[in-house]
Amino acid sequence: MKKINRRDFLSYTGSAVAFTIIPRNVLGGTGFIAPSDKIALGLIGAGMQQMGELVNLIPDDRIQVVSVCDPNKYPIGYRQWGAGNGLKNSVRKLLGDSSWGGEVNVTAGRDCGQSFVNQYYAKKRNVRNYSACAAYSDFREMLENEKSMDAVKIIVPDHAYPPIIINSLKKGKHVIAHKPLGNRVSETRAVFDAVKANPHLTTHMLAWGPIHDRYETVKKWIDDGVIGTLKEIHNWSFRPVWQQWQTYFAERPEIPKGFDWDLWLGAWPNRPYHPNYTHTVYRGWYDFGAGSIADMGIYSLWPLFTTFGVDTPPYSIETMGTTTKTIGEHDEMKDVHNNVAFPLSSVVRWKFAASKGTGPFDLFWYDGGMRPPTPPEIEIDNKELESEGMMFVGDKGKILGGFRCENPVIIPESRMMEVTGKKAYDQPGPEKNATDIWIDAILNNKQSPGNMLDSWPIIETAHLATAAFRTGKKIIYDHKNMKITNIPDANKYLYRSEYRKGWEI
Repeated sequence: MKKINRRDFLSYTGSAVAFTIIPRNVLGGTGFIAPSDKIALGLIGAGMQQMGELVNLIPDDRIQVVSVCDPNKYPIGYRQWGAGNGLKNSVRKLLGDSSWGGEVNVTAGRDCGQSFVNQYYAKKRNVRNYSACAAYSDFREMLENEKSMDAVKIIVPDHAYPPIIINSLKKGKHVIAHKPLGNRVSETRAVFDAVKANPHLTTHMLAWGPIHDRYETVKKWIDDGVIGTLKEIHNWSFRPVWQQWQTYFAERPEIPKGFDWDLWLGAWPNRPYHPNYTHTVYRGWYDFGAGSIADMGIYSLWPLFTTFGVDTPPYSIETMGTTTKTIGEHDEMKDVHNNVAFPLSSVVRWKFAASKGTGPFDLFWYDGGMRPPTPPEIEIDNKELESEGMMFVGDKGKILGGFRCENPVIIPESRMMEVTGKKAYDQPGPEKNATDIWIDAILNNKQSPGNMLDSWPIIETAHLATAAFRTGKKIIYDHKNMKITNIPDANKYLYRSEYRKGWEI
């Protein structure tokens, strides 16, 4: 990972192209689509992920990117996972400009986003100058000024989603957002209330995908009694891949030029800036992130909940995390209660009541290198569990698949052959592109199958794990009243403790 400093940025600014303004309605060229038939799209958050997705999104003639918004002006302070200049090279290839971005390795920040959009449309329309894409630091200013904007696509740190989504809906914008829509149960409930209040607006969460075929195969096997009565579902990931600190920082580094720390904090009361709270590493902090479960678990659990008809959050949540003991100055054993960041590795056990599609079951989550013991059914076949996976446990057998239930198989192989006559799962045909689905939903004034309301049991399940981590004990949850019943003091973890004026939810 390479950090970008102010000096690195000079080569980028030196190669930036100056544009003159032309009206947004001056369009044309081969494959012309009238402006009235395009989705005028604003991008809120111009970090690495948004920029990476923009490479694939901007060539779609059904959308027109009209504005970008990010508190960070320059590509300074971001981290790029892995080596090389993959994202920048993708932008250069799309633009046909091998010099775009100069020597800066990381491609992010609102200036990069605006430059990319304007230069792409200039090339596509074969015009020398194009500058119809506006850039903002504050999303509220963007929503106020961009009257003709139809929709916003939001990719921001976990804590920042609720006010952006709610205000966007109030302004009449369709909303496309990434997971996990927030990092407090009460705030994501407020998001769902805002969605309910605006049924005419399309919403879509980017963690959704049309991958249900393999889950449906597993559900059919279970309904047919192949593994008996379902008792447990295990899901594990090697995340986190970001560094995770266990205490706040005492040092006070200077805020980078062009970075509005106050806007990045959003609803949180002011605190000293530190780069390790921001950008790619925010997710490990209770204040700003929602942990590995909300990062990766939503991808695997959403199609699971949908296929199995799980329509309510769990009633019991128990967590186990990295050891929190140390030796004191007199060699005594001391407890260390970490209430600022997620454990380095953890196991979560949720208990679910029977629902419309399945009986009661326990759901287990593992991260940080944790995973279930190797089941004897694959030891028979001389195999081991992969670093990520999903396993369904019944009282008469087991089904094993990849992290998102890829290539599910009944184990051992002899049982798979007995039931299906095959050793492997038949892969379905190619899945429809998820981006096509939300674009089609907006253009046809309908809801996406990945709409936000359908995600609420999964989102709440993830955030309840955070409350259990911070409580340090098993919690019992009444979802109808949004209340932890056995430890009243734990309810504070369902809410943000305070809001700054103007950021209330």
